Amino acid sequence: MKKLLNSTPYSVLDLATVIEGTTPADTFRNSLELARHVEQWGYNRYWLAEHHNMISVASSATSVVIGHIAGGTKTIRVGSGGIMLPNHSPLVIAEQFGTLASLFPGRIDLGLGRAPGTDQVTAMAIRGERFSGANDFPKDVLKLQAYLSADNKNSNVRAIPGEGLDIPIWILGSSTDSAHLAAAFGLPYAFASHFAPAQFLTAIDIYRKNFKPSAHLSEPYVLACVNVVAADTDAEAHKLATSLYQLFRGIVTGKRQLLQPPVDNMDDIWDVYEEAQANQMLACTFIGSKETIKQDLEQFLDQTGVDEIMATSHIFDHQARLHSYELFAEVFK
Repeated sequence: MKKLLNSTPYSVLDLATVIEGTTPADTFRNSLELARHVEQWGYNRYWLAEHHNMISVASSATSVVIGHIAGGTKTIRVGSGGIMLPNHSPLVIAEQFGTLASLFPGRIDLGLGRAPGTDQVTAMAIRGERFSGANDFPKDVLKLQAYLSADNKNSNVRAIPGEGLDIPIWILGSSTDSAHLAAAFGLPYAFASHFAPAQFLTAIDIYRKNFKPSAHLSEPYVLACVNVVAADTDAEAHKLATSLYQLFRGIVTGKRQLLQPPVDNMDDIWDVYEEAQANQMLACTFIGSKETIKQDLEQFLDQTGVDEIMATSHIFDHQARLHSYELFAEVFK
């Protein structure tokens, strides 16, 4: 069945990007302002991601930032895209999200990933003796579900608050492993196509074909995260997108920086190899005017049939970023 843009929910992934010349405190103020605007523009949910030891990402204490955003908004769903579960005890996450769901009932999402959200040395600092905790991810998801269930009330270990609360759990992924897990557990599936598009189509196909209905979800539900840079003209959008290109060049070279201002010519900054690598990672990226993005997004929806689209926008100027999200919302109207 053909999916239509005007019936597709659209959402935000905020990587709490720290911009050159600013601090994480500025980032959090800008995030809250963005969240208040997108709530008015009809966005469905606002997610934050757990990363560590990255100078350009301020959302390392993800649950705390979720509380900040939820506390400053009224209706939009707020959650994690995601919490890297092997970094934590399932009980502590049940308590943290139980607290959030008690403060903001009916508005909290819990997206779970298995990656460390950082480099191996930092992962060791976080996980310690649980360094191989990713192997326990399926068991830890089940433990977390148990702590959040009303049936856990007779257990010796209980999540207070958290027990008996209906907090939607999502499985996040950037490979086919997560697709099998989300399908087996009957949970909604969010794919990180904004930086790992290579296995995207294969993974969502595996998920849909192997999906087992559960008490949480009767049919498969796929959310795709994509990069978006929208502006009044294609030329302006492509200029703004050079900040995104510089960010991905930093990922490719391992020389990460704070988000840099746009430039006139990327050829002065990256070489052919860096450009090719970055463009592979940026295959699911939408840049241009409202009209251009609408056309490209309709093709993407036809090709993938995803149920929801989540936009992340690395734009240097805060007002230009707000305008990009406003234009993106208008695409769906």
